[in-house]
Amino acid sequence: MAKTSTDQDTTELSVHDCWKYLESTSTCRIALINGDVPEIFPVNYVPNFGTILFRTGPGTKYSALSERGVIALEADGFNRYGTIAWSVIIKGNPEFVTMPEEIQEAASTDLSPWQPGAKDILVRVTPLEISGRRFAPDPPSKWWLPLDPAASRGNVDPS
Repeated sequence: MAKTSTDQDTTELSVHDCWKYLESTSTCRIALINGDVPEIFPVNYVPNFGTILFRTGPGTKYSALSERGVIALEADGFNRYGTIAWSVIIKGNPEFVTMPEEIQEAASTDLSPWQPGAKDILVRVTPLEISGRRFAPDPPSKWWLPLDPAASRGNVDPS
């Protein structure tokens, strides 16, 4: 883990730490290209022997996964106190799992989508690149701009 040069409160995560965080949650977003348009979808996933597994059904995700070679996944979270945030990104190649023994193995992972409907297409993403960072979030008071734009420039008339 190394401190980034732009923010002393941000730490780059090792690959080991990235996997530790990925194992602590079950939802992420996948980003892919559908035709010429980028799309982002939430999915439930499980880490599985250095890969990520998720389920999908016929539709936009399936079509886009069939046509393109690389996708990105992002998972984020907080520690139990909400004082430390983390974000992990995986870029990798998706493949449809079709071998009966691999499907049976995946069935033992308790991978179950939240959204109703047929999700019987199993996808495995093999990482090409994995990166992550951990940081202390700024308090909300630093996020928002002042309601009066003049106040942010110091041009407030006190009368």
